[in-house]
Amino acid sequence: MPCCKTNCSALAILASVIVGIVTAFLRITATITLTPAFLWVTLGVAVAFLVIALATSASTQGASNRGCFCPILSLLLTGALGAILTSVVLLAITFAATSIIGAIITGALLGFVSLIFTETACLAKCLARCNSAD
Repeated sequence: MPCCKTNCSALAILASVIVGIVTAFLRITATITLTPAFLWVTLGVAVAFLVIALATSASTQGASNRGCFCPILSLLLTGALGAILTSVVLLAITFAATSIIGAIITGALLGFVSLIFTETACLAKCLARCNSAD
């Protein structure tokens, strides 16, 4: 039986959607711009989180840790793969500052990156609760 149940994933998804919408709005109004350096860093962070998540899921042995990690893993992988895909698209194609498609993809990128960080916080919170219950 998993030792920790958390509903912070719903809050993480909600926060990521809000970040994505705000980013898309700021991009369409040309308030923010994307630099290739930011996109490369975002790609690197997403790949690093993907590798860490896969390595951690392979090495998780305790039942209490697996109960914490398994529910969050799907959203963490979704965030990492989504961030990788959208950053590669934005690196490959140059969009105009006020392009609607560019704004949507930029909003999706920041939404996925936000999902990575918020789900990592959910995982840390859950693991801390699991380890303190043992």
